[in-house]
Amino acid sequence: MDMRADLLIVGAGMVGSALALALQGSGLEVLLIDGSPLSVKPFDPQAPFEPRVSALSAASQRILERLGAWDGIAHRRASPYNQMHVWDGSGTGQIHFSAASVHAEVLGHIVENRVVQDALLERLHACDLGLLANARLEQMRRSGDDWLLTLADGRTLRAPLVIAADGAHSAVRRLTGCATREWDYLHHAIVTSVRSSKAHQMTAWQRFTDTGPLAFLPLTRDGQQDWCSIVWSTTPSEAERLMTLDEEAFCRELERAFEGRLGTVLSADGRLCVPLRQRHAKRYVAEGLALIGDAAHTIHPLAGQGVNLGFLDAAVLAEVLLNAASRGERLADVKVLSRFERRRMPHNLALMSAMEGFERLFQADQLPLRWLRNTGLKMVEQMPEAKALFVRQALGLSGDLPELAKA
Repeated sequence: MDMRADLLIVGAGMVGSALALALQGSGLEVLLIDGSPLSVKPFDPQAPFEPRVSALSAASQRILERLGAWDGIAHRRASPYNQMHVWDGSGTGQIHFSAASVHAEVLGHIVENRVVQDALLERLHACDLGLLANARLEQMRRSGDDWLLTLADGRTLRAPLVIAADGAHSAVRRLTGCATREWDYLHHAIVTSVRSSKAHQMTAWQRFTDTGPLAFLPLTRDGQQDWCSIVWSTTPSEAERLMTLDEEAFCRELERAFEGRLGTVLSADGRLCVPLRQRHAKRYVAEGLALIGDAAHTIHPLAGQGVNLGFLDAAVLAEVLLNAASRGERLADVKVLSRFERRRMPHNLALMSAMEGFERLFQADQLPLRWLRNTGLKMVEQMPEAKALFVRQALGLSGDLPELAKA
């Protein structure tokens, strides 16, 4: 016999979990499924940092606070930063941003993805939402007015509305034939955590090198500010070379590429190498279907905005669905779901385009473009209003905000 729900969310990652919590108490029968065990790991404050982190914006923090998950994050490990320093390694241009320029305390928090995930799972286990662990999707097809989902173990699920929150390689997107525009950046990102001889000063540092951007993102453990999360974007061949180095040699390469801004790189945790690919769904919605987060769009990690876009997707979709339910509308109607698409697609595309242009400009070798980017950085550095606008964008507090993200 089929398991049935009013709304089925595939993928209990950060974005899918946030959507489920945003729909709590709505009267809708929500079922959240994921191929993992959905267990919460005991947190060890002395454990090494997880290599994958997110730069959570102020808007994301507000959303997580209202979902009851922020305390779980803060009690584990979250590293605030109040400044950002960016410079061109091939020139003299540089720019500095501060939270104080817009009368804010912080620009954001660097948080390990696992920490965010566990805090959300704690909230999910404490409420009455339906959770189905170890549920790997195998097939999906229309059945009357519903979607019929078949899991790897043979179980079947039925719902009129399915939300794809199952990441960049979304099974839902593939099984339903949702078209995407995508291209390879021809870059890989090396991610790890390193300890340096100088404190990070609660500053996010980014240097644009000849082969790609290198970011040192501040991490704090036991009050010590000598750890940073590293995101080093470079060519595949260079990434392969860097991955084969032993820890000592890698630290020396990293220190050189970063111009020793934080002194000696003392140690490095295990490294991951991630191919970078941009992807954007041509449509976020269809009859009885919506895509959110990385299932709908993936972005260059240049500004650490990926999960912030996903949390805003979840908050806007929840708002659209709850408003429609209060009016007695059919939630699976593509006309209802299109309200979500109209609010989120322009914002996501604008940021993706800006990051793409920024990345291409800093990868350019032509002398006129090098002059342009250096001159541009210097000019913006001398324009407080323009810098403040950038800071507000980074905080995520501009544009069409959902209620969950508003002050």
